[in-house]
Amino acid sequence: MNKHAIIIIGAGSAGYAAARTAREHVDDVAIVDSSEELGGLCILKGCMPSKTLIYMAEVMHHAKHGKTFGLNIPQVSADMQGVHARKVRLIDDFSSFRKENLQSKKFTLYRQPGRFINENTLELQDGTQLNADKFIVSTGSRIATPPIPGLRETPHWTSDDVLDIDFLPESIIILGGGIVACELSQFLSRMGTQVTQIQRSKQVLTDMDSKAVNIVQKAMRDEGINLITGTAISLIQKTEGLYEVTYEHQGATKTARAQHLFNALGRVPNTVGLDLQNAGVSCQPGGQIETDPYQMTSNPNIYAAGDVSGPDEVVHVALKQGETAARHALGVDTAPMSYAMPLGVIFTDPQLARIGPSDQELIAQGHDIVTADFPFDDHGKSMLMEALYGYVKLVADRNTGKLLAAECVGKDGGELLHMMTVPVQLGLTVHDLKGLDWYHPTLAEIWEYPLEDILEEITA
Repeated sequence: MNKHAIIIIGAGSAGYAAARTAREHVDDVAIVDSSEELGGLCILKGCMPSKTLIYMAEVMHHAKHGKTFGLNIPQVSADMQGVHARKVRLIDDFSSFRKENLQSKKFTLYRQPGRFINENTLELQDGTQLNADKFIVSTGSRIATPPIPGLRETPHWTSDDVLDIDFLPESIIILGGGIVACELSQFLSRMGTQVTQIQRSKQVLTDMDSKAVNIVQKAMRDEGINLITGTAISLIQKTEGLYEVTYEHQGATKTARAQHLFNALGRVPNTVGLDLQNAGVSCQPGGQIETDPYQMTSNPNIYAAGDVSGPDEVVHVALKQGETAARHALGVDTAPMSYAMPLGVIFTDPQLARIGPSDQELIAQGHDIVTADFPFDDHGKSMLMEALYGYVKLVADRNTGKLLAAECVGKDGGELLHMMTVPVQLGLTVHDLKGLDWYHPTLAEIWEYPLEDILEEITA
């Protein structure tokens, strides 16, 4: 029996943050990770590779539309082997520091899967038993395969495959309308693939405001993506070398055909094989581990952090959860997790970014809200950039002027949103921002206009 002060299971973003934080307070920190390659989902198969590819597709998109800017670029085509090689090189750079630290003498690293055999013992695949005062489970998430007729039986791509292709698919059907589906749909389309995207709901990105999503959907369709919403898939099969997806749409049965099929129907918590029930750890029906605001599970000696515990599959939340779990597990004073100020960015083009609750949630909380927005197609810098899709929007409390939320749908929306994340998170008012200097011409100065509109309305 090997005994450690604390054991972290899974070395992705949440697990590494937990291990690094724990190491600040105790010397004996062990990590159990059975993945093929150390580094975690974000670095290896998520955020960083996808945004690398998306940016390269954006460069190609601008080159294709050179005539709009008076440029003569006679031929533009994707060298997918070159694209793949650049991605690999960058991801190796990103992951090398993480791997070096995980394999250093700071931690005891076990590179095999483990399962709980009781409330404080983890048994590894080779039979080695590990005991600890505290555990943190941070095993992330895995690709979901919903019960759609034929999907499980038909070999198909996942995001792992799409992020690793070194050739240009001629045609592809993408199932789903979430963030991964939309981002990679646009990537493939811009590179030159004929894309059909099939979504069950009436809109993609179902957690976002319809006005914002409609702009993203229009941009995708304007670029040639065959985006079909409001469907019900009845059968998936492969016939004569082509994938066929049969679905109901607007009262008719239709069939889409393509050379490749991409399942982008979401992810689920990766708890398979952990035997959490043996440790007295409660999970929701979908597998998500239940935790309190300090990331403690129903077993007070076991914590969970990251995608495996939810509620949001985003890195900044996973990092905070890992740090919070480690500190609380080791008796270090720490603030509980709070999700009152959600922050998200979707890297389509236009990007969709928001901080703060939705307007409906703010009204339900008792706020008398006032909103103002301003479009990109009437803003000098975005007009000269031909970045005409979208708008910026501010939400404030009518009585106090306090900024409650901000939203940006448009060129570099994720970057522009951070002009307002600090004021919103600090609880500043529109009065606090009155009279600020906004350099002209910049994209960022677009925020001045909704600020002025709100000030006029609440002081009238």
